[in-house]
Amino acid sequence: MRLVLDTNVWIDWLVFDDPSITPLRAAHQDGRIQIVLDEACLDELKKVLAYQQFNLAPAQRESNLAKVGSLVVKPGIQPVTGSAALPRCRDPDDQKFVTLAFYSSARWLLTRDKALLGLNRRLKTKGIRVGTPMEWSASMH
Repeated sequence: MRLVLDTNVWIDWLVFDDPSITPLRAAHQDGRIQIVLDEACLDELKKVLAYQQFNLAPAQRESNLAKVGSLVVKPGIQPVTGSAALPRCRDPDDQKFVTLAFYSSARWLLTRDKALLGLNRRLKTKGIRVGTPMEWSASMH
């Protein structure tokens, strides 16, 4: 099963070691999931990891990015045509996660972002569920 993680889920995983991420980690470790990440989403993660509020030294940021690199698969080339058929996120900065999920054939887009969560019903028709890591975990049982 392929998943896309929004930046806030990555921050929970890398910076806060949030317990809601534990089932996600276990599923990845067991090879039950693949996490897909493209350059646009990685660029956002790099920016967010540098936020002063996280107080991460450059070496910590690099270590986190290296960890991400070891956890993800890169999608193939994403066609630009046809993206108009995708539901539009009311936050244009988050549209990249919708596009990545669709073109990488992800079954889930995991987030805590209300704008993305609001797309769940519309993305279900495209075969993608949008939910929190806890909702994903509950659906696996």
